[in-house]
Amino acid sequence: MHGNAHYYSGYDMSEKIKNSLYAVILAGGRGERFWPVSRAASPKQFVSLFGGRPLIRLAVERLDGLIPPERIVVVTSSDLVERSRKALPMLPEDNVIGEPFGRDTAAACALGTAWAAWKGGDSATVAVLTADHLMKDAALFRRTLADTAGYVNGKGLIGVIGIRPQYPATGFGYIRSEAPLASGCETRLVKVAGFVEKPELAVAREYVESGRYYWNSGMFMWDVSTFREAAGMYCPGLLAMMDRIGPSFGSESFGRELKAAYESLEKISVDYAVMEKADNIIAAEGGFGWDDVGTWTSAGKHFDEDADGNRAVGRYVSLDSSRNVIVNCEDGHLLAVLGAEDMIVVHTGDATLVCSREATSDMKALLRKMNAGADADYV
Repeated sequence: MHGNAHYYSGYDMSEKIKNSLYAVILAGGRGERFWPVSRAASPKQFVSLFGGRPLIRLAVERLDGLIPPERIVVVTSSDLVERSRKALPMLPEDNVIGEPFGRDTAAACALGTAWAAWKGGDSATVAVLTADHLMKDAALFRRTLADTAGYVNGKGLIGVIGIRPQYPATGFGYIRSEAPLASGCETRLVKVAGFVEKPELAVAREYVESGRYYWNSGMFMWDVSTFREAAGMYCPGLLAMMDRIGPSFGSESFGRELKAAYESLEKISVDYAVMEKADNIIAAEGGFGWDDVGTWTSAGKHFDEDADGNRAVGRYVSLDSSRNVIVNCEDGHLLAVLGAEDMIVVHTGDATLVCSREATSDMKALLRKMNAGADADYV
């Protein structure tokens, strides 16, 4: 990370917005679909198969030039705080906060926004970002965040980053858009007509063909005051939590206050709690090569490809095998694949996964079976 003089160069943002933009990185996910590389104690955001650095570190590094480290906070689970701090030496230690209980994304967003309010007041603008996704074009990603911040700041608007659908996905929620907004910036901004849950395939096809829908990336932007107003209107428990913990940031009582405030919170996503109810939402089109890398199949697209279409990481040999995803995480171990097509083969020091590409969506069911039996220690 560079000194503050480097920040914001090349971004047409007012000084006010430049100095009041904060990032909240949500890092509470378990990433079960990346087993056996990701485990309960080392979830997906710590996977280092993409460029040799953990996904959570890439999430912080891609903000370099837009948001300085002291204005970035990571919200994770309490048992992952130390691991997160070790992965993020560029962040102050106190900028990694552990939730005492998992209460889904609404609580994590509220906690991060309360932290930004403590640092920057109610006029601070907050970018809520993900810890375990990939963005191919980091510069365009920063440009999109800057444009969105410039548009929502001071207007009482909520921003969401929408991804133009590449195919009729059934694993993402969708954003229904209205007419484009005259923003005067490079990023395409549109008024949001509504959010829809993960659709059936036939409905997803209709969405894609209509040209009016975006994938919901799970990345948002708002001023502190805007989120507080929305929370008070649609989910008062969130606002009560923010008010309770706000005075205790930076004090010895913070952990105690946070635990007490979290205990009574409803477990609910920010989409259900706020986004699907609010009518002041705009979407920024994210054309920066977003990938949630939600399965081994999608992860394989980022690995080197051999002449037979196998995508691989680590040492392996294959014969009469094609279109496989092959991952070998153990040094000194050779992974051999013979006569296999469209398979996922992942080897670690203590567990190996072999499955068809189609079966990757059933990974959670496999882990549930393991958890219920004698193999729970491997989950």
